[in-house]
Amino acid sequence: MFDVFLYPVSAILWFWHKVFGAVSSPDSGLAWVLSIVFLVFTLRLLLIKPALSALRAGRRMQALAPQMRKIQEKYGKDRRRMATEVQKLHAESGSSPLGGCLPALIQLPVFFSLYWVLRDFTPGARSNHVFDRAGVESFLNADLFGAKLGNWLSQPAAELAAFGTDHAHMIAVGAPLMLIAGLATFFSMRSGLARQTSTAPQAAGITKLMMYLAPLGMLVSGSFFPVPIGVLLYFLATNVWTLGQQHFLTKVVDREEESSQGPVPPGGSTLAA
Repeated sequence: MFDVFLYPVSAILWFWHKVFGAVSSPDSGLAWVLSIVFLVFTLRLLLIKPALSALRAGRRMQALAPQMRKIQEKYGKDRRRMATEVQKLHAESGSSPLGGCLPALIQLPVFFSLYWVLRDFTPGARSNHVFDRAGVESFLNADLFGAKLGNWLSQPAAELAAFGTDHAHMIAVGAPLMLIAGLATFFSMRSGLARQTSTAPQAAGITKLMMYLAPLGMLVSGSFFPVPIGVLLYFLATNVWTLGQQHFLTKVVDREEESSQGPVPPGGSTLAA
């Protein structure tokens, strides 16, 4: 289903591996780690525009929240009239209830493809899309401080030994990766909580719950499920990028809203958001 995305994603990884492999050894863990990180950064950079569109759409929906609540209170028993009034509100404001969803849906196939390209570096695989057998073996033999990129924390000791590593090295590398990725997720979700609390308290409650569950889920899945170190690097890179991107794009949209409101008249005042 995702083959149309898998080949371009693996081609980007191949490109970065060639770049960093020319600087250090192509089979080194450093070359593969940097290739994974820059693969994530490249794809996230390409998806900046839909991410910005989603944030703008979310802001418009937040601005309409008070009016939406009034419509629900007034026409709560008349579903048809309520739907008509909501549609009219969106038409007048130039917003769309799907405005924040569509950009996210565009990004999902890319994220899943990135994940599966890394998961497809498996023992016995003759190729991984753009990579040939030699590329697959190079990835599987690469290590980060003694932890093999293609192995996972819960793998049996005998299998880890066959790849030249052990649980001590896997935990020493995997645990910090999961912790930092979890913290990045926590802080990125917390940064958006304050605005939701004032504009959409119900959604804020869900965000607050997920703010704790998402990092916990990452720790559990990385510890007990077959999630290779290479995939944990992907989680780390994408969550750190998300934290920085959210901070940057939020400032961009804040400046857009400030400029659209115009300068404050002399002696005037601004209302708190």
